[in-house]
Amino acid sequence: MQLTGLDLLFWAAGFYSHIVLLLVLGTRRRASEFPFFTTLIASNVLRTATLYLIIHHGTKHEYFYTYWSLAAVDMTLQFCVVYEMASHVFRPLGGWAPDVRKSIVWLLIGSITIASALTCLAKPDTQIWVRSIVIRGNFFSSALMSELFVGMIALSVTVGLPWKTHVARISQGLGVYSIIGVLTEAGHNLFGTHSQIFATLSHLRIATYLICIWYWNIMLWRNAPAPRELPEEMRIQLFTLQRTAEYDLRKFKNSRRG
Repeated sequence: MQLTGLDLLFWAAGFYSHIVLLLVLGTRRRASEFPFFTTLIASNVLRTATLYLIIHHGTKHEYFYTYWSLAAVDMTLQFCVVYEMASHVFRPLGGWAPDVRKSIVWLLIGSITIASALTCLAKPDTQIWVRSIVIRGNFFSSALMSELFVGMIALSVTVGLPWKTHVARISQGLGVYSIIGVLTEAGHNLFGTHSQIFATLSHLRIATYLICIWYWNIMLWRNAPAPRELPEEMRIQLFTLQRTAEYDLRKFKNSRRG
């Protein structure tokens, strides 16, 4: 497989950008807060290095099977990141609300169904079955992830749960990249692997991802805004509610003893 100078530039830029992001996650102590996201970034470093070695010293078959094996790992980790983002938003006190949990399950089922249907309808303009599988697989992944992130944002608005700063920034980056991925893979399905269009769309997707990585680098380096203090009136109401609950509990215990 022949790589152009631009391909090599993107490859190197992605590799070093991921390493910088890992350093940011470690230095700013975000890795413990987002372990799945950190694992995803680390796996991308390993994936880039592995595929680079195989593309220069291996065969096309070795590259194909390695690519899809690592793609399966990448897809699994993306699901884990979706769960990680959802857990930060929808279980701020450590427990899932029953109605939210049910909504997330239906969101997952609906997203997989729609992404599968769209992938089945796609007919890449290529005679090589390997390329057809690659295009369909990338399209399914992008469609599924974009649906999940858009659905999570809509659900959080519905239940009135805010997005924390760093959670929002990670989700925004992945959401934008997934949506661009849907558009570029739709172009691949329409134009196939012919002429310069395929390479241009691929470079557009890679460039978008590089922008997302540096967006994460900047946003995750910054501290999250300090939480705003509760208004005095609300603080008094919460204090009164707590004292009332304690009084009722003592009254209930005394009645049980009597």
